Amino acid sequence: MPQNPVSSGAPANAALQVVVKEVVAEGIVALTLRHPDGRRLPDWAPGAHIDLLLPNGLTRQYSLCGDRWDAYSYRVGVLRESAGRGGSAYVHDVLAEGDLVGVGGPRNNFPLVPAPRYLFIAGGIGITPLLPMVRQAELMGIDWQLLYGGRTRTSMAFRDELAAYGDRVSVVPRDEQGHLDLSAHLAADAADAKVYVCGPGPLLAAVENCCTDWPVGTLRTERFVPKDNGAPLRDEPFEVELARSGLALTVTPGASVLDAVQAAGVDVLSSCREGTCGTCETTVLAGAPDHRDSVLDDEERSAGDCMLICVSRSCSDRLVLDL
Repeated sequence: MPQNPVSSGAPANAALQVVVKEVVAEGIVALTLRHPDGRRLPDWAPGAHIDLLLPNGLTRQYSLCGDRWDAYSYRVGVLRESAGRGGSAYVHDVLAEGDLVGVGGPRNNFPLVPAPRYLFIAGGIGITPLLPMVRQAELMGIDWQLLYGGRTRTSMAFRDELAAYGDRVSVVPRDEQGHLDLSAHLAADAADAKVYVCGPGPLLAAVENCCTDWPVGTLRTERFVPKDNGAPLRDEPFEVELARSGLALTVTPGASVLDAVQAAGVDVLSSCREGTCGTCETTVLAGAPDHRDSVLDDEERSAGDCMLICVSRSCSDRLVLDL
């Protein structure tokens, strides 16, 4: 199954037009974006997200939740974050149909890998990356179930679309039925299943707690906020060598590798600066990174051949990066 195919459509960081803006749940709007000239957009696969480069200068990442087989439009769902930094408020209050917005990507840090069956677990706006996965599993005739929890029924987006799948989908509003009964749904043997979870931190932590004895790679998660990785493994300065530019930089305890690289005048694409989007992923040629992101899985961390330089640091005195 392809993870993130790219076609010869609109280039990354293209300006796309908001053609539909609609309220899909309490506090959630869905945006449909198209190229103003009607051009084909880069292809994507379930789990992919795009960057929205908003006219107010903010960049935010949103999961694609539309039809991956529609080559001419993207759809994202945006939750108004009351404690956010202004991106979602701008989308809700200012961005209008007809406006142009910069779009980067798509990128996929949460790919749907082949499996005999799937269990999808969504909390609130975490339903967005799982919608295309549900459609893909259904299209391929693979056994699947979706457990979808939310604060209230009216706050849960895309319920009408999911209703078409009948009892494969369990909608659990917390004010009516309480919290998701994870133990009941995760009690079955998971040897041949993949579990995909997206939602708030407490939900992910609860699912991880239920799956501690499951085979490595069974559970796959996507986070909207960074995971608490504790203190860095070392607090001494370390050296970063940029193999392509020939620069040697010192990264101090109070700065990130990204800070040091950009201060040296090296252009590196970045966005979230908290290890959740994957934009700044960089190849490691030598040294041992201290992974502090919320994107890479256990196998990728063990390989040590890449790192997210906005948050990750070094276990060794020196890192060599492909920059």
